[in-house]
Formats: sequence, C-alpha cells, structure tokens
Amino acid sequence: MTKPTTVDAIRKAYLDFFQGKGHLVAPSASLIPVGDPTLLLTSAGMVQFKSYFTGEQTPPNPRLASVQKCFRTSDIDEVGDSKHLTFFEMLGNFSIGDYFKKEAIAWAWGFLTEVLELPAEHIWVTYYKGDEEDLEARDYWREATGGKLPESHIVPLGPEYNWWGPAGEEGPCGPCSEIHYSYDPENTTIADLTENSERAVEIWNLVFTQYYHHRDGRRTLLPKPNIDTGMGLARTAAVMQGVRSVYDSDVLDYLVNAVANLAGKRYGEDEQTDRAIRIVAEHARGVAFLIGDGVVPSNEGRGYVLRRILRRAVRFAKKAGIQKPFLADLAEAVIERMGEHYPELQRERDFILSVVKGEEEQFSQTLDAGMQIMQGIIADSARADTGRIVAGADVFRLYDTYGFPVDITQDIAREHGVEVDLEGFERKMEAQRQRGRAAAKFGLDDQTPPETYRQLALGGTRFTGYDSLSEQTVVIGLLSGGAPVERAAKGERVEVVLRESPFYPEGGGQVGDQGELRGPLGSVRVTDTQTPVQGVIAHMGEVADGEIAVGEAVQATVDGPRRADVVRNHTATHLLHAALRKVLGSHVRQAGSLVAPDRLRFDFSHPSGIGQAELHQIETLINDTVLRNLPVTHETMPYSEAMTKGALAFFGDKYGDTVRTCRIGGEGATDDGDSAIFSFELCGGTHAGATGEIGLVHLSGEGSIGAGTRRVEALTGHGTEGLLRERHVLMESLAKQLQTSPGELTSRVGSLLVELDRERKRAGTMERELAKGAADSLAADVQLVDGVSLLTAQVAAASNDALRDMGNFLKNKLGSAVIVLGAVINDRPAFVAMVTPDLVSRGLHAGNIIREVALAAGGGGGGRPELAQAGAKDKAKLKKALELVPDLVKKA
Repeated sequence: MTKPTTVDAIRKAYLDFFQGKGHLVAPSASLIPVGDPTLLLTSAGMVQFKSYFTGEQTPPNPRLASVQKCFRTSDIDEVGDSKHLTFFEMLGNFSIGDYFKKEAIAWAWGFLTEVLELPAEHIWVTYYKGDEEDLEARDYWREATGGKLPESHIVPLGPEYNWWGPAGEEGPCGPCSEIHYSYDPENTTIADLTENSERAVEIWNLVFTQYYHHRDGRRTLLPKPNIDTGMGLARTAAVMQGVRSVYDSDVLDYLVNAVANLAGKRYGEDEQTDRAIRIVAEHARGVAFLIGDGVVPSNEGRGYVLRRILRRAVRFAKKAGIQKPFLADLAEAVIERMGEHYPELQRERDFILSVVKGEEEQFSQTLDAGMQIMQGIIADSARADTGRIVAGADVFRLYDTYGFPVDITQDIAREHGVEVDLEGFERKMEAQRQRGRAAAKFGLDDQTPPETYRQLALGGTRFTGYDSLSEQTVVIGLLSGGAPVERAAKGERVEVVLRESPFYPEGGGQVGDQGELRGPLGSVRVTDTQTPVQGVIAHMGEVADGEIAVGEAVQATVDGPRRADVVRNHTATHLLHAALRKVLGSHVRQAGSLVAPDRLRFDFSHPSGIGQAELHQIETLINDTVLRNLPVTHETMPYSEAMTKGALAFFGDKYGDTVRTCRIGGEGATDDGDSAIFSFELCGGTHAGATGEIGLVHLSGEGSIGAGTRRVEALTGHGTEGLLRERHVLMESLAKQLQTSPGELTSRVGSLLVELDRERKRAGTMERELAKGAADSLAADVQLVDGVSLLTAQVAAASNDALRDMGNFLKNKLGSAVIVLGAVINDRPAFVAMVTPDLVSRGLHAGNIIREVALAAGGGGGGRPELAQAGAKDKAKLKKALELVPDLVKKA
C-alpha cells in the first residue's frame, strides 16, 4: 500500500482503515446543526452523533467514522499562522458504548505508524491528570506502542489541556489524550506541546466521553462510556507533505497562490503581506462552505459569523494589494477543488457566488470610508495625553453612522497597538437601546407582569383546541387591571385563566384565538389569547354582560370561522416554506412569520430579490399542492425521533423532549426529496386536515426587511376570494367605461395609449407653433441696455418646454441678445434666461441673472452661461422679478 500524502489520499485512507475495524462511514453533516439550539455551528465531528452519546437515539452502528466539516471562531485572531483555521475537516472515529480506551489508543497508533508510516520518535502523547491521573490511558499507550514510544513522550497534563468539554452548553464530556507530531524530536520539550510552538503540532485528540455535562454545571456518568476522536486533516496533510504550515500543503496552497496572483505579489517575500494572503485564502474557503450549507450574511448568529469572516477577507485583501472584487474567483476555486467530495458546493454554486458578490461589493464601500476615519482616530489617539486608546464614542460613531463593524475596529486598533474603549461603546449602545425602548413603549398600556400569574399558584391550562372548538370548563384565575380579583362585572377588561381551553394562544407566528366564554351569570368577549407564562393560557377580553367569577363553570367557544381562516393561512405558510426551499434552494430558512385570519406573512433567509418568474413558479407549486389535496397529519414524538425522521427545526427555537410535528403529504422522506412528502416541520400550531381546504393561494408581495432576509406576503381562502372579486368588479367597471369587454381590456387600453401619445405629440407641435407666433410679436419689444439687446417679458406658456422653445426661437431670430422670459406654469412662476455666445464673452452669464430673478419671486435656480432655468413660489411677484433684469445686465 502506497503511503498517503495528499489530502484526498489521507481522507480515504482514514475512512478505509476504520471501515476495516467495523466502523460505518457516515457522511459529513451540515455546518448548521440540525435542531440543536445549544450550538451555533458544527464545531466537531461528534455533533451529529450527540443524541447517540446521550442515549436519546440508537445509532445505526455502534462504531462510526466520518470526515466532518467544522467551523470554529475561537481562534480567529490566530488565523494566518501555520496551524489555525476557522473552517477545517475533522477525521473522526466514534464508539457508542462499544470499544473504549484500549482499542482507541491501539488503532490510533496503528494508523499513525502503519498507514501514515510516521516515525515513532516524532510522536508525543499526553493524557489527563486532574484530581486523579488517568493511569488507564497511560498504560494503554505503553501497551500499544510496545516500547517504541519513549516514556518521556507519554506526558500527563492538567484539565486545561486534557479535558474535553461538551459541544455547546451541555453534552457528553470527559478526559482526553492528545497526539502531537514533533518536527524536531531532539529539541522538543513539554512546553512545545502546551504552547503555540512551531516545533510541534497537535494532530489528533482521543476523547474518552464518560460524563454528561448539564447546563447547571452538574456532571453525571453516561449509561455507557464512549469514544470521540478528532484528527485535523489539514495539519496531518502538512505533516505528510513535509511542510510546517497548513497553507503550504495541498489543503490551501492553491488558494494562497490564487490570492498572491490577484494581489500581484510574490508569496514568501514579505511576512506581513504573506499573513494577509493566508487570511484571505482561509476565510474565502470558509465563506464558500458556510454559504453552501445555507448560511446568509446577517447581523446576528451564524449569519454574523459569515459576515465577519467575509469582511475580514475583504479588509486583508486590500492590505495585500487587491483592489478589485476577488471573492467570487476564490469561491470558484474552492468549488472546483472540493466539489467532488462535498457536492453541496457544486449544487449551490450560483447561490454561493451571488451572495459573495453582493456582500463584497456592499462592504468594500463601507470599508473605504471607515478606514479613512479610523486612520484619523488612531493618529489622534497617538497624540493624546490620555494614552493610545480609541474612545467608545468614536467606536459608536463608526458603527452607528458609517456601518463600520466593531470587530474590524478592534482588529485595526490591535494592529496599531491601540486599545479600544468597549465599555464606552456599550454605554452608547445601551443609551440608544433605551431611547428605542422608550419610543416603542410610548402610548402602550402596561401588561400584567408574569409574576402575577405565578402568584396565583395556578396549575396551568390544558389545551384542547386541536380536536374541538368548544369546551365545558372552569375559571381558575381572573385578573382585572393587572391584579387578581374574585369576580368582574360588565364593561371590565379581564384576563381569564381556564382549567381547559380550546383557545389557541399566540405563538409560532399564529395569532391568538378570539371567541366567547359564557357562564351562568354573564359572558366575556375574548379578543386575544396569550401565554404569559409557560403552561398558562390567558384569555383577554371584556365582560360583555352580567358578571364572571373564579370557580364558575363556563362554556369556552372559539370563533370558528376566524379560526378556519387562520388555519388556512398557517397551513399555507408550510407550503410556502417548502416551495421556497424547492425553488430557491435549501439555504432558505424561516426567520419569522405572522399568521392572521386575513393574511399571512413569511420571513426567510435569502440574499437577493425574487424575480417574477420565480414568484410565479413558487405560487404555481403551492397551488398544485393545494389541488392535490394532500393530507395534513400531526404526530407527537420525542424530539430526537423527529430529527431522525427529517423534520425541519431551527436554531434559536426551544424544543422540549416531546414535540408536535406537521407533515404534509405521505411518509418516507424529508421535504428536500422527490417523494410524497411536501413538508415536514416541528410545529405546535393548528392546521387544515388536507391542503384542499386552503383554497387558492395568492402571493401578494415580496421584499427585503434587512440584510439577507426577505418577506413574502400572501392570501388564501376568503382573502384570495375577496381580492379576486374586487379585481373582477374593477375590470368590469373599466370595461364598461371604455366600452369594451373585460377580455378586450388590454388591447383597448393599448390602443388608447397609442392614441394618447399621438395627441400629445400633436399638442406639442401646436404648442411650439403658438410659442413661435407669440415670440414673433415679442421681437419688436427689444431694448438696448449699454449696447446690449435685451428682451424680457411675461408670456403665456403651458410647460417649461414651451417656455424654453419660445426663448430659443427669439435667440435665433435676434442673433445677439439677452432674453429673460417668465410664465405662470402649474400656478407657480417659471423663468428661462438665454445669452448668445458673443455676449457671454463680454461677461454676461444666464445662470447668474436667473438666480437673482428667481430669488425675487421666492425661488431659486441657475445654469450655464448660455442657458438657465428656475422656478419660484410667488406668482404675484413674477412681474417685479422680471423688472430687475435691466439693472442686472448693466451690472454684468
């Protein structure tokens, strides 16, 4: 077997080796962790197997291996050195309650020395030594290496080096054993293993997951211990290719060369330029992979991570000497090189390039403006007596006024040895937030604080509205004026809490139900339903008649027709979401929604506008699904099971152990496949029983609501029916007025527009003839002012064009003259001034004359020496304004 040296060969050799040890090879998961709200991005190979480690799910095989795409920003400031990356590939082998330390260590040693053929003297390993020493790991290393690894190369280190925490806020954890490669075995020390030394590099980490770390800080033993390993493919490739930097290996060398060519620089001549080139190359690759997995630039979450590294790439590109757009070229290179192993890059090629081009163009303009201001601020800080610091007010001004990112400000300041007053910046930001909150609260009533509901010691409300719109129940809590009361009378605003309720409380974008609560002594008209605290449904409304009291039995009845309209719109949002993903791409992810009885609104991630052809395709796909009358089914299941079955879930949403799913169509695949399933999502809302109940869906609008986020509005059922009726009445009315049929409206309007255009041209010709006739009669009114022929007059003109035509005719007729004309057009004064070339050479200037004339009538204007036009406000002063012209000519 040939020793693997290229990155592709190492990747294959690793998977083949562990497949031979009984491991099932799993494909790389997305960089967006599916349904895991504790994790921003996939940062390790074990992320996709987390539910196996916790015992929530049964793995397809107890032994697994993968090459996982990973992204970490913790070392972003170190990117550009020889080792650190934001995006990287992690080779991993995993045991789910099967083998443990002995096998993991033995196979790691076997792969390193037998497959990669690394010399034993170049290998160092560390193991955990905290409150107690992991002697098991130490002894297994001694056994596996059979004395080939010197005892001095097996090193115990503390928990800061050899304890592996969970991937996110909670999860499996445990001691670990790191494997380092020494480039200089004779001079390597333990310090080289714990510092960012160029003498040695960590290439593999064997994590022995024995515990589960809970959010409250507790650690409990896992049902079975597991193995989670991570081997850096880039670092291993550098070792195998005999280079000390991952940028000099075939992992990134093609991008480094491409950046150097774009900059017109020779890589290796200047370290500062070289570092900038390396950062651009690394970030360009990360950008392509993030976008390929559906991340779009935004100002929060993973979208901000993307925006940050993309902007860093642009900034360091300018430092390297690249002035023109470049990222699309680098993204193309990444797709070409890595698309075979990661086909999503090829599949999303157009989307990746579109996002990159738009974001790079937008930020380049911001960067140029911000850099100039930043240079001045740094220069000022160097001269200030208070020390080298960028004031918080300056950081805020750059951010708030110029859109200059704070992290870029910090990067630039750090490079110049200048501190940044982040506390001062945060004070400015908080002051702005408070102003915004004050503005938002103005005029709004205070809501009942959640603590009030807790003080009632209510047991909560059981929701029954999935199956029924009416329920015989009991009032268990009553509030009026924000305070608990025993009873309320007609006219009082109340919040009623029931033991059971068919009323759906606002949530997931769906508005709260309305309806009636009727008791033995009175009724409440419910205008909104909310969940003020977990498990409690509050029915907001007014006592319509009689009174209502705690402990009374009431009949709770939802407004059925209104709920039906809401149901149609909510089910349509699922169709819309699925159709958007099918037409625009799987990067589309819900970012918010409103489901009301009269309309729906759906916000989603997408970097650019949607064309009419695409909107038509989306609308057609939705309505075809409506006509197919697909079943809409719900199932309550464990969260982990829903994820396994392919239900869509979103970062930031908080899911419990048990979730409700909404499936449109048959079973057997996710919404991304060509199967009977059209949509499959986690959703606790109310829906139609089949898509045919929705009625015709009409997309009524599309637009941007922020960077990387779009909004589509739509109508269904009665909403679409009302719109069509309104449009039909309008067309019938227009057809009647135009004496034609609705079917002939287009041709009739077209012929009228042609006729109108013809009449406009005829009117223009007549207007010019009239102007010419009027000008003929004015030619006799020329006066001499200091030897200059001057004609000034108030004339009748229908438009500014007619006024200018009249001036041109007079100028041509008189040969040498100053002409100033005024007219009332659209009930306002308008002026034109013309000076023939011979008089311009004597110092006369039409623009100067018209400025003074217009000013006298409450206006302004200007123009060239030969021609100027102006408008004013006071038509009563038009005559006096023209009387100023002779004196203005004399002065000139």
